[in-house]
Amino acid sequence: MATELHETIFMAKQERHKNLFLNYKNLNIFPVELLKDEGLQFLERLYMKRNSLTTLPDNLAQKLPNLIELYLHSNNIVIIPEAIGNLARLQSLDLSNNALQLLCPEIGRLRSLRHLRLSNNQLKCLPPELGDLRDLETLDVAMNQLMSLPDRLHRCLSLQNLTVDHNLLSHVPRQLCWLHRLNQLSMAANRLAFLPLDLGRSWELQFVFVDNNVNLKGLPSYLYNKVIGCSGCGVSSYVLERDMGEALREALVGLPAEVKVVGSQADSVVPLEELAMRTLHRLHHHRPAGLNLLPPISLPKSLLDLLQFPVGHCHRCSQAMFTIIYPKLFPLRDTALAGVHRRTTVSFVAYCCSSHCLRTFDLQG
Repeated sequence: MATELHETIFMAKQERHKNLFLNYKNLNIFPVELLKDEGLQFLERLYMKRNSLTTLPDNLAQKLPNLIELYLHSNNIVIIPEAIGNLARLQSLDLSNNALQLLCPEIGRLRSLRHLRLSNNQLKCLPPELGDLRDLETLDVAMNQLMSLPDRLHRCLSLQNLTVDHNLLSHVPRQLCWLHRLNQLSMAANRLAFLPLDLGRSWELQFVFVDNNVNLKGLPSYLYNKVIGCSGCGVSSYVLERDMGEALREALVGLPAEVKVVGSQADSVVPLEELAMRTLHRLHHHRPAGLNLLPPISLPKSLLDLLQFPVGHCHRCSQAMFTIIYPKLFPLRDTALAGVHRRTTVSFVAYCCSSHCLRTFDLQG
């Protein structure tokens, strides 16, 4: 096996191969032949799946500077070196099915990275620096031990596919709703009890899978016209004829802390605090020319964050909402989707900005 490996690498060097396949080679350490002398300067794709590697060399970027794709699926890698950030041209990195417990912050220096696969590891958190990957299109972190997602993930402006199945997520940062290129979001088999009010507002987001989140009782009404998976949701309180008020209260468990009031059709006046926030939001985002306002930097950070990322937008008129919502419940079993989604008791929830929008909202309109 060693002789065959040596010959394979020697031939790759001699003929300046761009692709090198070292899958199923029973490798315990990274082959030193790849790192000798000047390395493989022309190599662009390295396949080392299903070996027994436990780490990567610190000089990987120095010896393989032109790597575009690196496939390390199904090894025993526990940690990757900080020097991984020096692979300036890397576009695809597959570390699925390893033993990673930690992801170094330097991963955020891979500015050319488009596909990152980390499923089936032992990760308990992700570094905030992931948000620096502006070209990232695919992120797969399924089957880990994640309890949260980085708040800065919304900076991955090119992200199209996000898979977080089989983790320990109890909430989803509402900033994810600002990923306007996101097309598929999969969060099945977590501990979710609530979804962001704006989830599905983006036209690009067409596929949302939240199956087997047993405590999840409500889906934002934006998802009604999307392809959704919600089997196994809400089954912990399966009652065919529940009181609508009780069902609504269950669906609202986990509301953002900023929401201070849950309005109803009987509330004809929007609270002054909410009106003030909406006015400030309009001024903050659409400041009239010549208007003398305090610069945004002078506002408290908590207020700035809320102005930048409201708790949601009215599902009827798109008005930003901050401290009050007017929810309206539509049990899925009473909609046209009842025949498609049988093993679930979730409801769609329309979040409106006023009693007027609440009364006039139409789920199918």
